[in-house]
Amino acid sequence: MREIDITDKIGYTLLKKGIIDYEILEKSLRIKEKEDFKNRRNLGQIIVKEFNVDHDAVFREVASLYAFREVYLADEKIDQERINFIKKFVDSLPENYRSMLSEVKMLPLKFDEKVPEKLIIIAADPTDRKIPVIARNFEVKKYEVCYCRLKDLQNLIEQVIPPENEFLKLLEQTEIDNLEVREEEGLDEEALEAEISKSALINLVEGALVEAVRQGASDIHIVAKEGNRTDFLFRIDGNLKLWHTQENTMPEAIAAVVKDRSKNVDRFERETSQDGFIQRVIDGHQIRFRVSIMPIVGTEFKHKYESIVIRVLDDRKVITDLNKLGLQGPAKEFFYKAISKPQGIIILTGPTGSGKSTTLIAALYQVIDPTVNVLTVEDPVEYIIKGARQLKIGPKMDFESALRGILRHDPDIVLVGEMRDKMTAEIAIKLANTGHLTFSTLHTNDAPSAISRLYKMGIEPFLIAYAINIIVAQRLIRTLCPLCKRPIPKKDLDYDVYTKFGFTPEQLDTHTIYEAVGCEKCNGGYKGRAAIHEALYFTREIRNIIVKSGAEVDEAAIREQAVKDGMWTLRRSGIERILEGSTTLDEIAAATTDD
Repeated sequence: MREIDITDKIGYTLLKKGIIDYEILEKSLRIKEKEDFKNRRNLGQIIVKEFNVDHDAVFREVASLYAFREVYLADEKIDQERINFIKKFVDSLPENYRSMLSEVKMLPLKFDEKVPEKLIIIAADPTDRKIPVIARNFEVKKYEVCYCRLKDLQNLIEQVIPPENEFLKLLEQTEIDNLEVREEEGLDEEALEAEISKSALINLVEGALVEAVRQGASDIHIVAKEGNRTDFLFRIDGNLKLWHTQENTMPEAIAAVVKDRSKNVDRFERETSQDGFIQRVIDGHQIRFRVSIMPIVGTEFKHKYESIVIRVLDDRKVITDLNKLGLQGPAKEFFYKAISKPQGIIILTGPTGSGKSTTLIAALYQVIDPTVNVLTVEDPVEYIIKGARQLKIGPKMDFESALRGILRHDPDIVLVGEMRDKMTAEIAIKLANTGHLTFSTLHTNDAPSAISRLYKMGIEPFLIAYAINIIVAQRLIRTLCPLCKRPIPKKDLDYDVYTKFGFTPEQLDTHTIYEAVGCEKCNGGYKGRAAIHEALYFTREIRNIIVKSGAEVDEAAIREQAVKDGMWTLRRSGIERILEGSTTLDEIAAATTDD
Protein backbone atom coordinates (compact mmCIF):
# COMPACT_ATOMS: atom_id res chain seq x y z
CA MET A 1 0.00 0.00 0.00
CA ARG A 2 1.38 3.39 -0.91
CA GLU A 3 1.66 6.03 1.80
CA ILE A 4 -1.58 7.93 2.44
CA ASP A 5 -1.34 11.71 2.25
CA ILE A 6 -2.70 12.59 5.70
CA THR A 7 -2.46 16.32 4.92
CA ASP A 8 -5.77 15.91 3.06
CA LYS A 9 -8.04 16.99 5.91
CA ILE A 10 -11.26 15.59 4.42
CA GLY A 11 -9.80 12.11 3.93
CA TYR A 12 -8.10 12.10 7.33
CA THR A 13 -11.29 13.21 9.15
CA LEU A 14 -13.50 10.65 7.40
CA LEU A 15 -10.96 7.92 8.10
CA LYS A 16 -10.60 8.90 11.76
CA LYS A 17 -14.38 8.89 12.29
CA GLY A 18 -14.78 5.46 10.66
CA ILE A 19 -16.90 6.74 7.76
CA ILE A 20 -14.44 5.28 5.24
CA ASP A 21 -11.57 2.79 5.42
CA TYR A 22 -7.97 2.98 4.11
CA GLU A 23 -8.85 1.17 0.89
CA ILE A 24 -11.59 3.66 -0.10
CA LEU A 25 -9.35 6.60 0.83
CA GLU A 26 -6.45 5.26 -1.22
CA LYS A 27 -8.63 4.58 -4.29
CA SER A 28 -10.33 8.00 -3.99
CA LEU A 29 -6.97 9.80 -3.89
CA ARG A 30 -5.87 7.91 -7.02
CA ILE A 31 -9.05 8.97 -8.86
CA LYS A 32 -8.57 12.58 -7.76
CA GLU A 33 -4.98 12.66 -9.06
CA LYS A 34 -6.08 11.41 -12.50
CA GLU A 35 -8.83 14.03 -12.98
CA ASP A 36 -7.94 17.15 -14.97
CA PHE A 37 -7.84 20.40 -13.02
CA LYS A 38 -10.84 21.99 -14.75
CA ASN A 39 -13.26 19.15 -13.88
CA ARG A 40 -11.57 17.96 -10.69
CA ARG A 41 -13.95 16.94 -7.90
CA ASN A 42 -13.13 17.24 -4.22
CA LEU A 43 -12.49 14.09 -2.24
CA GLY A 44 -15.95 14.09 -0.61
CA GLN A 45 -17.68 14.09 -4.01
CA ILE A 46 -15.51 11.19 -5.26
CA ILE A 47 -16.12 9.12 -2.10
CA VAL A 48 -19.91 9.54 -2.32
CA LYS A 49 -20.23 9.10 -6.10
CA GLU A 50 -17.74 6.28 -6.72
CA PHE A 51 -18.02 4.25 -3.49
CA ASN A 52 -21.67 4.83 -2.43
CA VAL A 53 -20.66 6.09 1.01
CA ASP A 54 -23.54 7.82 2.89
CA HIS A 55 -23.86 11.33 1.45
CA ASP A 56 -24.81 13.09 4.69
CA ALA A 57 -22.15 11.35 6.78
CA VAL A 58 -19.49 12.62 4.35
CA PHE A 59 -20.76 16.12 3.64
CA ARG A 60 -21.53 16.98 7.25
CA GLU A 61 -17.77 16.60 7.84
CA VAL A 62 -16.87 18.39 4.57
CA ALA A 63 -19.17 21.31 5.50
CA SER A 64 -17.62 21.50 8.96
CA LEU A 65 -14.06 21.55 7.56
CA TYR A 66 -14.93 24.30 5.08
CA ALA A 67 -16.81 26.22 7.83
CA PHE A 68 -20.25 26.07 6.22
CA ARG A 69 -23.11 26.50 8.69
CA GLU A 70 -25.61 23.65 8.96
CA VAL A 71 -29.35 24.42 8.62
CA TYR A 72 -31.85 21.98 10.17
CA LEU A 73 -35.11 22.08 8.23
CA ALA A 74 -36.92 20.59 11.25
CA ASP A 75 -36.25 23.90 13.03
CA GLU A 76 -37.59 25.98 10.13
CA LYS A 77 -41.27 26.80 9.61
CA ILE A 78 -41.92 25.27 6.18
CA ASP A 79 -45.46 26.46 5.48
CA GLN A 80 -47.17 27.51 2.24
CA GLU A 81 -45.81 31.04 2.60
CA ARG A 82 -42.22 29.73 2.78
CA ILE A 83 -42.77 27.42 -0.21
CA ASN A 84 -44.18 30.35 -2.22
CA PHE A 85 -41.09 32.42 -1.28
CA ILE A 86 -38.76 29.65 -2.55
CA LYS A 87 -40.84 29.11 -5.71
CA LYS A 88 -40.64 32.82 -6.56
CA PHE A 89 -36.84 32.60 -6.77
CA VAL A 90 -36.80 29.21 -8.50
CA ASP A 91 -39.40 30.24 -11.12
CA SER A 92 -37.38 33.37 -11.96
CA LEU A 93 -34.44 31.21 -13.10
CA PRO A 94 -33.95 30.41 -16.81
CA GLU A 95 -34.97 26.80 -17.65
CA ASN A 96 -31.38 25.48 -17.88
CA TYR A 97 -30.47 26.94 -14.46
CA ARG A 98 -33.64 25.49 -12.92
CA SER A 99 -32.61 22.00 -14.10
CA MET A 100 -29.10 22.62 -12.77
CA LEU A 101 -30.55 23.66 -9.36
CA SER A 102 -32.43 20.32 -9.07
CA GLU A 103 -29.34 18.41 -10.12
CA VAL A 104 -27.04 20.22 -7.65
CA LYS A 105 -29.65 19.84 -4.83
CA MET A 106 -29.80 23.43 -3.61
CA LEU A 107 -32.58 25.91 -2.77
CA PRO A 108 -32.93 29.53 -1.61
CA LEU A 109 -34.50 29.27 1.87
CA LYS A 110 -34.99 32.74 3.42
CA PHE A 111 -33.40 36.12 4.02
CA ASP A 112 -31.06 36.28 7.02
CA GLU A 113 -32.78 37.69 10.13
CA LYS A 114 -29.67 39.67 11.14
CA VAL A 115 -28.65 40.79 7.64
CA PRO A 116 -31.97 41.30 5.77
CA GLU A 117 -30.40 41.68 2.30
CA LYS A 118 -28.51 38.37 2.61
CA LEU A 119 -30.18 35.30 1.06
CA ILE A 120 -29.61 31.98 2.83
CA ILE A 121 -29.08 29.17 0.30
CA ILE A 122 -29.12 25.56 1.46
CA ALA A 123 -27.26 22.81 -0.38
CA ALA A 124 -26.59 19.09 0.16
CA ASP A 125 -23.02 19.69 -1.08
CA PRO A 126 -22.09 23.33 -0.35
CA THR A 127 -18.72 22.84 -2.10
CA ASP A 128 -20.29 22.24 -5.53
CA ARG A 129 -18.78 24.64 -8.09
CA LYS A 130 -22.10 25.21 -9.85
CA ILE A 131 -23.69 26.85 -6.77
CA PRO A 132 -22.19 30.36 -7.34
CA VAL A 133 -23.20 30.21 -11.05
CA ILE A 134 -26.85 29.53 -10.11
CA ALA A 135 -26.83 31.89 -7.11
CA ARG A 136 -25.80 34.87 -9.30
CA ASN A 137 -29.10 34.47 -11.16
CA PHE A 138 -31.11 35.09 -7.96
CA GLU A 139 -30.00 38.76 -8.31
CA VAL A 140 -29.49 39.48 -4.61
CA LYS A 141 -26.80 41.67 -3.05
CA LYS A 142 -25.42 38.97 -0.75
CA TYR A 143 -25.92 35.29 -0.18
CA GLU A 144 -24.60 32.61 2.18
CA VAL A 145 -24.42 28.91 1.31
CA CYS A 146 -25.26 26.54 4.18
CA TYR A 147 -25.19 22.74 4.42
CA CYS A 148 -28.49 20.82 4.71
CA ARG A 149 -29.11 17.05 4.92
CA LEU A 150 -29.81 15.56 1.48
CA LYS A 151 -32.96 13.68 2.58
CA ASP A 152 -34.56 16.80 4.11
CA LEU A 153 -33.59 18.95 1.14
CA GLN A 154 -34.88 16.41 -1.39
CA ASN A 155 -38.32 16.43 0.28
CA LEU A 156 -38.45 20.23 0.08
CA ILE A 157 -37.28 20.25 -3.56
CA GLU A 158 -40.10 17.85 -4.47
CA GLN A 159 -42.63 20.26 -2.88
CA VAL A 160 -41.22 23.24 -4.76
CA ILE A 161 -40.44 21.51 -8.08
CA PRO A 162 -42.62 18.38 -8.38
CA PRO A 163 -40.78 15.79 -10.53
CA GLU A 164 -42.06 15.65 -14.10
CA ASN A 165 -43.80 12.48 -15.23
CA GLU A 166 -42.05 11.91 -18.57
CA PHE A 167 -44.62 9.34 -19.68
CA LEU A 168 -47.52 11.77 -19.19
CA LYS A 169 -45.54 14.48 -20.98
CA LEU A 170 -45.20 12.18 -24.00
CA LEU A 171 -48.88 11.27 -23.70
CA GLU A 172 -49.90 14.93 -24.09
CA GLN A 173 -47.99 15.10 -27.38
CA THR A 174 -49.71 12.03 -28.84
CA GLU A 175 -53.32 11.67 -29.88
CA ILE A 176 -54.94 8.35 -29.06
CA ASP A 177 -57.29 7.39 -31.87
CA ASN A 178 -60.46 5.36 -31.56
CA LEU A 179 -60.62 1.87 -32.99
CA GLU A 180 -63.90 0.42 -34.21
CA VAL A 181 -64.55 -3.26 -33.58
CA ARG A 182 -66.30 -5.35 -36.20
CA GLU A 183 -68.92 -7.14 -34.12
CA GLU A 184 -69.51 -10.04 -36.50
CA GLU A 185 -65.82 -11.01 -36.46
CA GLY A 186 -65.31 -10.65 -32.73
CA LEU A 187 -62.16 -8.97 -31.48
CA ASP A 188 -59.72 -8.14 -34.28
CA GLU A 189 -56.32 -8.95 -32.72
CA GLU A 190 -54.34 -7.39 -35.60
CA ALA A 191 -56.30 -4.15 -35.38
CA LEU A 192 -55.86 -4.18 -31.60
CA GLU A 193 -52.09 -4.56 -32.03
CA ALA A 194 -52.10 -1.62 -34.46
CA GLU A 195 -54.06 0.45 -31.93
CA ILE A 196 -51.48 -0.24 -29.23
CA SER A 197 -48.50 0.37 -31.51
CA LYS A 198 -49.61 3.70 -32.93
CA SER A 199 -51.04 5.15 -29.74
CA ALA A 200 -49.60 6.49 -26.50
CA LEU A 201 -51.28 3.83 -24.35
CA ILE A 202 -47.91 2.56 -23.12
CA ASN A 203 -47.10 6.06 -21.85
CA LEU A 204 -50.51 6.25 -20.16
CA VAL A 205 -50.01 2.97 -18.27
CA GLU A 206 -46.37 3.72 -17.35
CA GLY A 207 -47.39 7.26 -16.34
CA ALA A 208 -50.08 5.84 -14.05
CA LEU A 209 -47.50 3.60 -12.31
CA VAL A 210 -45.17 6.56 -11.73
CA GLU A 211 -47.94 8.90 -10.58
CA ALA A 212 -49.41 6.33 -8.18
CA VAL A 213 -46.04 5.99 -6.43
CA ARG A 214 -45.55 9.77 -6.24
CA GLN A 215 -49.06 10.38 -4.88
CA GLY A 216 -48.68 7.64 -2.26
CA ALA A 217 -51.49 5.46 -3.65
CA SER A 218 -51.83 1.92 -2.32
CA ASP A 219 -53.68 0.62 -5.41
CA ILE A 220 -54.44 1.55 -9.02
CA HIS A 221 -57.86 0.50 -10.35
CA ILE A 222 -58.32 0.33 -14.13
CA VAL A 223 -62.01 -0.18 -14.88
CA ALA A 224 -63.48 -0.70 -18.37
CA LYS A 225 -66.69 1.27 -19.07
CA GLU A 226 -69.26 1.41 -21.89
CA GLY A 227 -68.64 3.76 -24.80
CA ASN A 228 -64.92 3.01 -25.19
CA ARG A 229 -64.06 4.61 -21.85
CA THR A 230 -61.68 3.41 -19.15
CA ASP A 231 -61.37 4.94 -15.67
CA PHE A 232 -58.05 5.03 -13.81
CA LEU A 233 -58.57 5.41 -10.04
CA PHE A 234 -56.02 5.67 -7.22
CA ARG A 235 -56.70 4.47 -3.68
CA ILE A 236 -55.23 7.18 -1.46
CA ASP A 237 -55.63 7.03 2.34
CA GLY A 238 -58.16 4.23 1.94
CA ASN A 239 -60.50 5.98 -0.52
CA LEU A 240 -60.73 5.64 -4.32
CA LYS A 241 -60.14 8.85 -6.26
CA LEU A 242 -60.54 9.28 -10.05
CA TRP A 243 -57.16 10.10 -11.58
CA HIS A 244 -57.86 9.90 -15.32
CA THR A 245 -60.60 8.84 -17.75
CA GLN A 246 -59.37 7.57 -21.11
CA GLU A 247 -61.96 8.33 -23.80
CA ASN A 248 -62.26 6.93 -27.34
CA THR A 249 -60.02 3.95 -26.72
CA MET A 250 -60.98 0.32 -26.59
CA PRO A 251 -60.76 -1.04 -23.03
CA GLU A 252 -59.22 -4.23 -24.47
CA ALA A 253 -56.29 -2.19 -25.81
CA ILE A 254 -55.54 -0.73 -22.37
CA ALA A 255 -55.88 -4.17 -20.74
CA ALA A 256 -53.52 -5.62 -23.38
CA VAL A 257 -50.87 -2.99 -22.57
CA VAL A 258 -51.08 -3.78 -18.83
CA LYS A 259 -50.82 -7.52 -19.56
CA ASP A 260 -47.84 -7.01 -21.91
CA ARG A 261 -46.02 -5.16 -19.15
CA SER A 262 -46.83 -7.78 -16.50
CA LYS A 263 -45.03 -11.05 -15.79
CA ASN A 264 -46.98 -14.35 -15.56
CA VAL A 265 -50.01 -12.98 -17.45
CA ASP A 266 -51.45 -14.19 -20.77
CA ARG A 267 -52.49 -11.24 -22.93
CA PHE A 268 -54.99 -13.30 -24.98
CA GLU A 269 -56.79 -14.80 -21.97
CA ARG A 270 -59.90 -12.69 -21.25
CA GLU A 271 -62.28 -15.18 -19.63
CA THR A 272 -60.55 -16.00 -16.33
CA SER A 273 -58.84 -14.22 -13.45
CA GLN A 274 -55.06 -13.77 -13.67
CA ASP A 275 -52.34 -12.63 -11.26
CA GLY A 276 -48.99 -11.17 -12.24
CA PHE A 277 -46.45 -8.57 -11.22
CA ILE A 278 -44.52 -5.58 -12.58
CA GLN A 279 -41.19 -4.20 -11.34
CA ARG A 280 -39.95 -0.66 -12.02
CA VAL A 281 -37.30 1.79 -10.76
CA ILE A 282 -39.15 5.03 -9.98
CA ASP A 283 -37.31 8.10 -8.66
CA GLY A 284 -34.32 5.90 -7.88
CA HIS A 285 -36.28 3.29 -5.90
CA GLN A 286 -37.19 -0.27 -6.90
CA ILE A 287 -40.99 -0.56 -6.76
CA ARG A 288 -42.98 -3.76 -7.25
CA PHE A 289 -46.59 -3.89 -8.43
CA ARG A 290 -48.94 -6.85 -7.93
CA VAL A 291 -51.42 -7.14 -10.80
CA SER A 292 -54.89 -8.74 -10.46
CA ILE A 293 -57.08 -9.07 -13.57
CA MET A 294 -60.71 -10.28 -13.56
CA PRO A 295 -63.36 -10.48 -16.32
CA ILE A 296 -66.47 -8.33 -15.70
CA VAL A 297 -69.87 -7.99 -17.35
CA GLY A 298 -70.72 -5.01 -19.59
CA THR A 299 -73.76 -3.96 -21.64
CA GLU A 300 -71.83 -4.00 -24.92
CA PHE A 301 -71.47 -7.71 -25.69
CA LYS A 302 -68.97 -7.15 -28.53
CA HIS A 303 -66.43 -6.12 -25.88
CA LYS A 304 -64.65 -8.37 -23.40
CA TYR A 305 -64.39 -6.16 -20.33
CA GLU A 306 -61.85 -6.71 -17.58
CA SER A 307 -61.20 -5.01 -14.25
CA ILE A 308 -57.56 -4.53 -13.30
CA VAL A 309 -56.27 -3.75 -9.81
CA ILE A 310 -52.57 -3.03 -9.33
CA ARG A 311 -51.25 -3.06 -5.74
CA VAL A 312 -48.28 -0.70 -5.22
CA LEU A 313 -45.63 -2.43 -3.10
CA ASP A 314 -43.24 0.30 -2.03
CA ASP A 315 -40.63 -1.09 0.41
CA ARG A 316 -40.03 2.44 1.73
CA LYS A 317 -43.43 2.19 3.44
CA VAL A 318 -42.43 -0.94 5.38
CA ILE A 319 -42.21 -0.15 9.10
CA THR A 320 -39.31 -1.98 10.73
CA ASP A 321 -39.48 -0.12 14.05
CA LEU A 322 -42.31 -1.34 16.29
CA ASN A 323 -42.32 2.04 18.08
CA LYS A 324 -43.52 3.70 14.86
CA LEU A 325 -46.68 1.56 14.66
CA GLY A 326 -48.50 3.88 17.06
CA LEU A 327 -49.62 1.19 19.54
CA GLN A 328 -51.50 3.07 22.25
CA GLY A 329 -51.84 2.61 25.99
CA PRO A 330 -51.58 -0.99 27.28
CA ALA A 331 -51.58 -2.45 23.71
CA LYS A 332 -47.87 -1.64 23.35
CA GLU A 333 -46.89 -3.36 26.59
CA PHE A 334 -49.09 -6.43 25.83
CA PHE A 335 -47.69 -6.75 22.29
CA TYR A 336 -44.04 -6.54 23.37
CA LYS A 337 -44.70 -9.13 26.10
CA ALA A 338 -46.38 -11.50 23.60
CA ILE A 339 -43.59 -11.38 20.98
CA SER A 340 -40.89 -11.71 23.64
CA LYS A 341 -42.09 -15.21 24.56
CA PRO A 342 -40.14 -18.13 23.05
CA GLN A 343 -43.31 -19.77 21.68
CA GLY A 344 -47.03 -19.17 21.03
CA ILE A 345 -49.16 -17.51 18.35
CA ILE A 346 -49.53 -13.79 17.72
CA ILE A 347 -52.70 -13.19 15.67
CA LEU A 348 -53.57 -9.96 13.84
CA THR A 349 -57.19 -9.57 12.86
CA GLY A 350 -59.20 -7.05 10.85
CA PRO A 351 -60.68 -6.47 7.38
CA THR A 352 -58.65 -6.38 4.15
CA GLY A 353 -56.49 -3.25 3.98
CA SER A 354 -56.38 -2.64 7.75
CA GLY A 355 -52.58 -2.86 7.92
CA LYS A 356 -52.30 -6.34 9.47
CA SER A 357 -49.29 -7.31 7.32
CA THR A 358 -47.51 -4.04 8.15
CA THR A 359 -47.86 -4.73 11.88
CA LEU A 360 -46.71 -8.35 11.52
CA ILE A 361 -43.63 -7.36 9.50
CA ALA A 362 -42.70 -4.73 12.12
CA ALA A 363 -43.08 -7.39 14.83
CA LEU A 364 -40.93 -9.86 12.84
CA TYR A 365 -38.14 -7.28 12.48
CA GLN A 366 -38.22 -6.97 16.28
CA VAL A 367 -37.41 -10.68 16.75
CA ILE A 368 -35.24 -11.45 13.70
CA ASP A 369 -31.56 -11.98 14.40
CA PRO A 370 -28.84 -14.22 12.88
CA THR A 371 -29.24 -16.86 15.61
CA VAL A 372 -32.79 -17.85 14.58
CA ASN A 373 -34.32 -19.41 11.45
CA VAL A 374 -37.29 -17.26 10.39
CA LEU A 375 -39.58 -18.79 7.73
CA THR A 376 -42.62 -17.19 6.10
CA VAL A 377 -45.43 -18.82 4.10
CA GLU A 378 -47.39 -16.12 2.26
CA ASP A 379 -49.46 -16.21 -0.89
CA PRO A 380 -48.59 -13.85 -2.43
CA VAL A 381 -45.36 -12.46 -0.93
CA GLU A 382 -45.78 -8.68 -0.79
CA TYR A 383 -42.64 -7.34 0.86
CA ILE A 384 -39.12 -8.74 1.07
CA ILE A 385 -38.20 -9.24 4.74
CA LYS A 386 -34.45 -9.08 5.35
CA GLY A 387 -33.23 -11.92 7.53
CA ALA A 388 -36.21 -14.21 6.78
CA ARG A 389 -36.49 -17.10 4.33
CA GLN A 390 -39.72 -16.46 2.41
CA LEU A 391 -41.00 -19.65 0.84
CA LYS A 392 -41.98 -19.41 -2.82
CA ILE A 393 -45.54 -20.55 -3.48
CA GLY A 394 -46.13 -21.77 -7.03
CA PRO A 395 -47.68 -24.54 -9.14
CA LYS A 396 -45.32 -27.16 -7.67
CA MET A 397 -45.62 -26.06 -4.02
CA ASP A 398 -48.97 -24.68 -2.88
CA PHE A 399 -49.76 -23.00 0.46
CA GLU A 400 -50.81 -26.25 2.16
CA SER A 401 -47.77 -28.30 1.11
CA ALA A 402 -45.45 -25.45 2.11
CA LEU A 403 -47.02 -25.41 5.59
CA ARG A 404 -46.65 -29.17 5.96
CA GLY A 405 -43.01 -29.01 4.85
CA ILE A 406 -42.16 -26.11 7.16
CA LEU A 407 -42.27 -28.36 10.23
CA ARG A 408 -39.32 -30.35 8.82
CA HIS A 409 -37.34 -27.22 7.99
CA ASP A 410 -36.06 -26.55 11.53
CA PRO A 411 -37.81 -23.17 12.09
CA ASP A 412 -37.58 -20.99 15.21
CA ILE A 413 -40.04 -18.30 14.12
CA VAL A 414 -42.78 -18.73 11.49
CA LEU A 415 -45.08 -16.28 9.73
CA VAL A 416 -48.21 -17.94 8.31
CA GLY A 417 -49.78 -15.35 5.99
CA GLU A 418 -53.35 -16.28 6.92
CA MET A 419 -55.13 -19.00 8.88
CA ARG A 420 -57.50 -19.85 6.04
CA ASP A 421 -59.05 -23.10 7.27
CA LYS A 422 -58.86 -25.83 9.92
CA MET A 423 -55.72 -27.40 8.39
CA THR A 424 -53.81 -24.08 8.37
CA ALA A 425 -54.93 -23.25 11.91
CA GLU A 426 -53.97 -26.72 13.20
CA ILE A 427 -50.45 -26.45 11.74
CA ALA A 428 -50.04 -22.95 13.26
CA ILE A 429 -51.14 -24.31 16.66
CA LYS A 430 -48.87 -27.35 16.31
CA LEU A 431 -45.94 -24.97 15.61
CA ALA A 432 -46.81 -22.92 18.72
CA ASN A 433 -47.12 -26.03 20.90
CA THR A 434 -43.77 -27.42 19.73
CA GLY A 435 -41.75 -24.39 20.82
CA HIS A 436 -42.07 -22.01 17.87
CA LEU A 437 -43.07 -18.34 17.89
CA THR A 438 -45.77 -18.06 15.20
CA PHE A 439 -47.31 -14.98 13.57
CA SER A 440 -50.53 -15.07 11.54
CA THR A 441 -53.70 -13.19 10.50
CA LEU A 442 -57.45 -13.82 10.57
CA HIS A 443 -60.37 -11.92 9.02
CA THR A 444 -62.69 -11.04 11.94
CA ASN A 445 -64.23 -7.82 13.24
CA ASP A 446 -62.61 -7.76 16.68
CA ALA A 447 -60.29 -9.73 18.97
CA PRO A 448 -62.84 -11.90 20.88
CA SER A 449 -64.56 -12.99 17.64
CA ALA A 450 -61.22 -14.40 16.40
CA ILE A 451 -61.47 -16.99 19.20
CA SER A 452 -64.99 -17.92 18.02
CA ARG A 453 -63.75 -18.24 14.43
CA LEU A 454 -61.04 -20.73 15.45
CA TYR A 455 -63.55 -22.63 17.63
CA LYS A 456 -66.00 -22.89 14.71
CA MET A 457 -63.19 -24.15 12.46
CA GLY A 458 -63.03 -27.17 14.78
CA ILE A 459 -60.00 -26.28 16.93
CA GLU A 460 -60.25 -27.65 20.49
CA PRO A 461 -60.79 -24.94 23.18
CA PHE A 462 -57.78 -26.05 25.29
CA LEU A 463 -55.52 -25.75 22.18
CA ILE A 464 -56.81 -22.22 21.49
CA ALA A 465 -56.39 -21.24 25.15
CA TYR A 466 -52.79 -22.39 25.55
CA ALA A 467 -51.34 -21.84 22.03
CA ILE A 468 -52.23 -18.14 21.63
CA ASN A 469 -50.24 -15.31 23.27
CA ILE A 470 -52.25 -12.34 21.99
CA ILE A 471 -54.90 -11.37 19.44
CA VAL A 472 -54.71 -7.81 18.12
CA ALA A 473 -57.63 -6.32 16.17
CA GLN A 474 -56.60 -3.39 13.99
CA ARG A 475 -58.20 -0.66 11.87
CA LEU A 476 -56.71 2.15 9.82
CA ILE A 477 -58.34 5.57 10.24
CA ARG A 478 -57.67 8.71 8.23
CA THR A 479 -55.78 11.44 10.08
CA LEU A 480 -56.51 15.16 9.88
CA CYS A 481 -54.44 17.39 7.63
CA PRO A 482 -52.16 19.40 9.96
CA LEU A 483 -52.33 22.44 7.66
CA CYS A 484 -56.09 22.96 7.61
CA LYS A 485 -57.64 21.11 10.59
CA ARG A 486 -59.83 23.45 12.65
CA PRO A 487 -60.65 23.38 16.39
CA ILE A 488 -64.37 23.11 17.16
CA PRO A 489 -65.33 25.94 19.56
CA LYS A 490 -66.64 24.58 22.89
CA LYS A 491 -70.00 26.38 22.32
CA ASP A 492 -70.49 24.44 19.04
CA LEU A 493 -69.51 21.05 20.48
CA ASP A 494 -72.50 18.69 20.82
CA TYR A 495 -71.76 17.27 24.27
CA ASP A 496 -74.67 14.78 24.08
CA VAL A 497 -73.34 13.14 20.91
CA TYR A 498 -69.79 12.91 22.25
CA THR A 499 -70.77 11.58 25.70
CA LYS A 500 -73.03 8.91 24.13
CA PHE A 501 -70.02 7.88 22.02
CA GLY A 502 -67.93 7.31 25.17
CA PHE A 503 -66.30 10.63 26.07
CA THR A 504 -66.53 12.08 29.58
CA PRO A 505 -67.52 15.76 30.05
CA GLU A 506 -64.09 16.31 31.70
CA GLN A 507 -62.31 15.05 28.56
CA LEU A 508 -64.34 17.40 26.38
CA ASP A 509 -63.62 20.35 28.69
CA THR A 510 -59.87 19.78 28.85
CA HIS A 511 -59.12 18.77 25.25
CA THR A 512 -59.45 20.49 21.87
CA ILE A 513 -61.61 18.56 19.39
CA TYR A 514 -60.84 19.20 15.71
CA GLU A 515 -62.87 18.98 12.51
CA ALA A 516 -61.84 18.39 8.87
CA VAL A 517 -61.79 21.41 6.55
CA GLY A 518 -59.91 20.61 3.31
CA CYS A 519 -57.14 22.38 1.39
CA GLU A 520 -55.07 21.88 -1.77
CA LYS A 521 -52.55 19.74 0.13
CA CYS A 522 -55.01 17.09 1.39
CA ASN A 523 -58.01 14.93 0.52
CA GLY A 524 -61.09 16.62 1.98
CA GLY A 525 -59.39 17.57 5.24
CA TYR A 526 -57.54 14.28 5.75
CA LYS A 527 -53.94 13.36 4.99
CA GLY A 528 -52.33 10.04 5.90
CA ARG A 529 -53.63 7.25 8.13
CA ALA A 530 -52.98 5.90 11.62
CA ALA A 531 -53.87 2.61 13.29
CA ILE A 532 -56.15 1.94 16.23
CA HIS A 533 -55.78 -1.37 18.10
CA GLU A 534 -57.60 -3.74 20.43
CA ALA A 535 -55.02 -5.99 22.09
CA LEU A 536 -56.47 -9.10 23.78
CA TYR A 537 -53.62 -10.54 25.85
CA PHE A 538 -54.18 -14.11 27.05
CA THR A 539 -54.13 -13.94 30.84
CA ARG A 540 -54.91 -16.92 33.11
CA GLU A 541 -58.54 -15.69 33.47
CA ILE A 542 -59.03 -15.43 29.67
CA ARG A 543 -57.61 -18.95 29.18
CA ASN A 544 -60.00 -20.33 31.83
CA ILE A 545 -63.06 -18.79 30.12
CA ILE A 546 -62.01 -20.37 26.77
CA VAL A 547 -61.30 -23.82 28.25
CA LYS A 548 -64.77 -23.84 29.89
CA SER A 549 -66.53 -23.01 26.57
CA GLY A 550 -69.60 -25.12 25.86
CA ALA A 551 -71.47 -25.13 22.54
CA GLU A 552 -69.91 -21.78 21.67
CA VAL A 553 -67.36 -19.28 22.97
CA ASP A 554 -68.73 -16.58 25.31
CA GLU A 555 -67.36 -13.51 23.51
CA ALA A 556 -69.05 -11.06 25.92
CA ALA A 557 -67.39 -12.69 28.94
CA ILE A 558 -63.99 -12.64 27.21
CA ARG A 559 -64.39 -8.96 26.29
CA GLU A 560 -65.50 -8.06 29.84
CA GLN A 561 -62.52 -9.88 31.37
CA ALA A 562 -60.08 -8.38 28.84
CA VAL A 563 -61.27 -4.85 29.69
CA LYS A 564 -60.77 -5.67 33.40
CA ASP A 565 -57.22 -6.81 32.49
CA GLY A 566 -56.56 -3.41 30.90
CA MET A 567 -57.51 -3.91 27.23
CA TRP A 568 -58.57 -0.83 25.29
CA THR A 569 -61.37 -1.59 22.83
CA LEU A 570 -61.13 -0.27 19.25
CA ARG A 571 -63.55 2.50 20.15
CA ARG A 572 -61.57 3.49 23.27
CA SER A 573 -58.41 3.56 21.13
CA GLY A 574 -60.26 5.76 18.61
CA ILE A 575 -61.41 8.16 21.33
CA GLU A 576 -57.77 8.63 22.35
CA ARG A 577 -56.92 9.50 18.70
CA ILE A 578 -59.67 12.18 18.74
CA LEU A 579 -58.43 13.61 22.06
CA GLU A 580 -54.87 13.87 20.74
CA GLY A 581 -56.19 15.88 17.76
CA SER A 582 -55.36 13.28 15.11
CA THR A 583 -58.81 12.51 13.72
CA THR A 584 -62.57 13.15 13.96
CA LEU A 585 -65.62 11.53 15.52
CA ASP A 586 -67.02 10.73 12.05
CA GLU A 587 -63.88 8.77 11.13
CA ILE A 588 -63.86 6.69 14.35
CA ALA A 589 -67.64 6.08 14.16
CA ALA A 590 -67.20 4.74 10.60
CA ALA A 591 -64.35 2.40 11.63
CA THR A 592 -65.74 0.99 14.90
CA THR A 593 -68.95 -0.42 16.38
CA ASP A 594 -70.45 -0.06 19.85
CA ASP A 595 -68.41 -1.98 22.41
